Amino acid sequence: MQRRNFLKTVGLGAAGVAAAPFVTTTSARAQETYTWDMVTSWPKNFPALGTGANDFARRVEQLSNGRMQIRVHGAGELVPALEVFDAVAAGTAEMGHSASYYWRGKVAASQFFTAVPFGMTTTEMNAWLYHGGGQELWDEIYANHNLKPFAVGNTGTQMAGWFKKEINSLDDMQGLKLRLPGLAGEAMNGIGVSTVNMPGSEIFTSLQTGALDAADWVGPYNDLAFGLHQVADYYYTSAWNEPSAVLEGTINLDAWNSLPEDLQDVIREAARASNMAMISEFAFRNAQALEALVDEHGVQLRTFPEDVMAALYTSSLEAIQRQVDSDEESRRVYESYSAFQKLLRPFSDVGEYAYLKNRDNVEG
Repeated sequence: MQRRNFLKTVGLGAAGVAAAPFVTTTSARAQETYTWDMVTSWPKNFPALGTGANDFARRVEQLSNGRMQIRVHGAGELVPALEVFDAVAAGTAEMGHSASYYWRGKVAASQFFTAVPFGMTTTEMNAWLYHGGGQELWDEIYANHNLKPFAVGNTGTQMAGWFKKEINSLDDMQGLKLRLPGLAGEAMNGIGVSTVNMPGSEIFTSLQTGALDAADWVGPYNDLAFGLHQVADYYYTSAWNEPSAVLEGTINLDAWNSLPEDLQDVIREAARASNMAMISEFAFRNAQALEALVDEHGVQLRTFPEDVMAALYTSSLEAIQRQVDSDEESRRVYESYSAFQKLLRPFSDVGEYAYLKNRDNVEG
């Protein structure tokens, strides 16, 4: 569903008709303007996620000198939060902004492009997408659904979530109702937790009414914005479920192919810039929000007991294995993902990980 407005040359009059044969197809396309709609899974202007979509749209307009404008729509304005994939594939909107693991029921391999439990960090994930073949696999798989994907943001390492009761052992996890999507949700199911997926906007009410006992959302910045500290007492910092969480931009493939090459380049660079900008914003805002949650709201930070973490690790491996055994695309993607993680691991260990440990030791 593409709306094009052709720029009109001012003052040509009758001479313009005579001049028309000398305008090449390439130069004519370079004068076209494009107005697209972007549907998102986030409330309108929601911190970092919604504003990140706005930031991408602004960058595209600036880099294209106004030739391309993107109208950003919050969840529910044009389509429901969890119908972005289908809407963009069908051309109801030209673009979407969401998270790929929401579409696991449609494209099983999609969840590897958001987060893998005990998987790669944000820096490692970007390296895989930009340099390790991840983007090419993503393109190939999504092309089968008439979509072109990009990384347009990343939350960084996420928290393990909000719990209404304290977790002291693996037994305390049994029968809990938890909002957690993707492979991490499968891993939780494997240790006796009942998981569901739902839009972020429904989490507060579900915790408040008892429909949920616990919920993962993002991290301090976004969790504070939803007021989740008002409906759950314990905030678990045991990062395991989403060591990195890519936000995807999707483009209807027909709309993408209709763009001239220079505007395709604009979108690529705007996506890369917005990806990096969101990572930086989350690092800063999460630090501010965590301080507010603890100092102003009295939130109690907790970590999962060792038996819970060990069980989650084993269950995560089992969930991933079931996925790759049952789906060829998932097998191919995970082979690339895991091989790249192993390639990076030695330097990650002697680099950033070693530095953080040493800094902690000398600072006490």
